[in-house]
Amino acid sequence: QVQPVESGGGLVQAGGSLRLSCAASVVIMYAMGWFRQAPGKERELVAVISWTGDTTRYADSVKGRFTISRDNAKNTVYLQMNSLIPVDTAVYYCAADTSFTELLDSRANYWGQGTQVTVSS
Repeated sequence: QVQPVESGGGLVQAGGSLRLSCAASVVIMYAMGWFRQAPGKERELVAVISWTGDTTRYADSVKGRFTISRDNAKNTVYLQMNSLIPVDTAVYYCAADTSFTELLDSRANYWGQGTQVTVSS
């Protein structure tokens, strides 16, 4: 069973960078994704990556600033976040599913507990 565990969140000034990590017992054959939920808002997709790493999808709001990647040998997925802005403030969740399509629709079978990212202005 996959149990994602996020790390790397924190407080950063606008314009800064953070790298989130998501470790799991196994990631091979699982599409992995990052989602976020800001206070008072619904959870939204940030980025998703196929299990081979050759297909990615990003929310329009993060394109060009965030990069999702994975290291299957380390059972870890990353989210590099650059040029952070205050609206990026949210709890970031890692999710996993064998179906890339299900993950895109936020219907993943496995979710982490989340890590807080706060961007100050």
